[in-house]
Amino acid sequence: MQAVRQRINELAAKAKSDAGLTEAETKERAELRQEFLANFKKAFQSQVEMMQVFDKEGNEVTPDKVRKIQREKGLRDN
Repeated sequence: MQAVRQRINELAAKAKSDAGLTEAETKERAELRQEFLANFKKAFQSQVEMMQVFDKEGNEVTPDKVRKIQREKGLRDN
């Protein structure tokens, strides 16, 4: 993902320059952005699915939707 981000930044810098982007580079940038966004969403979803939420008294208050996903993935027994 680091390489994708670096290439996106290179293309962004070139787009801001006087040279601008070629049509191929514009297409490449769009594809890289989609790839980066898909990877970001996947990582964020994984983090949310792994979370547990506790209130001030120490009681677990993890949302039912997250608990259900955790059970389906075998991450939770209860």
